[in-house]
Amino acid sequence: MHQALENLLDLLDLERIEEDIFRGRSRSAVVPRVFGGQVAAQALVAAGRTVPADRMAHSLHAYFLRAGDPGAPIVYTVDRIRDGASFTTRRVVAIQHGQPIFHLSASFQTYEEGMEHQAGMPPAPDPESLPTAAEMLPRYADAFRDAGVVDRLIEARAAVDLRYVDAPPWGSVGTPREPRSQVWFRTNGKLADDPLLHVCLATYVSDMTLLDSVLLAHGRGGWAVGDVVGASLDHAMWFHRPFRADEWLLYDQESPSASGGRGLGQARIYTQDGRLAITVIQEGVVRIPR
Repeated sequence: MHQALENLLDLLDLERIEEDIFRGRSRSAVVPRVFGGQVAAQALVAAGRTVPADRMAHSLHAYFLRAGDPGAPIVYTVDRIRDGASFTTRRVVAIQHGQPIFHLSASFQTYEEGMEHQAGMPPAPDPESLPTAAEMLPRYADAFRDAGVVDRLIEARAAVDLRYVDAPPWGSVGTPREPRSQVWFRTNGKLADDPLLHVCLATYVSDMTLLDSVLLAHGRGGWAVGDVVGASLDHAMWFHRPFRADEWLLYDQESPSASGGRGLGQARIYTQDGRLAITVIQEGVVRIPR
């Protein structure tokens, strides 16, 4: 297992400080605030640790309220909203410096048989044929004003093998494209069989690239390039079928709208054999600096 993945798993192993209160740490990010995917994943870990093991996460809805301070611990308080015959609902608030920075509601369900259908998987190249982040990112070093961004991006994504199907936003600055983006991803190492762990790691990765499609529509490179100011506002995920985060997953993303200083991204995540595993929707602040 890659050391970066071990560090990420350690980050998700929250400290229980009371029955329904947990404490988490942060890691450095490309921008000087806590990475949103980390907070969402840690909040889901906190919720999941208060739920019976036979109930799997099937949805989450979250709001990013304030920028997180990477130098301070985050306290997660869990509210046991409901424990029903089939469904369990939890609400989690992440707190720093006495203020809420993130709010999550998550629902868990016992396994049931039911009707089955899904949207088909779009065409995509074999992930093994695509360059890794360490191979691809240095090609675009000239796009970043800060020479250290490439190294920070590689370090921030070292726990995950994430491969772009087409050029990322900072690879086509000034050239608007169709607002669609595809990436393949999997963790850089095998994971335990705990389903909650795989769901939490997919949640972590889901915040990395979803708003890329918004930037592509306008030929913008994004926050790392400096031609856009942005931050996640809300995030929703539905977990349809079992999957493993240590096996290839296709993240097929698009942006149906941008207006009012906000951009919307929506996506489907498929297993390599074509099963629709997750649906994701996120809105974020996307502003052009004045």
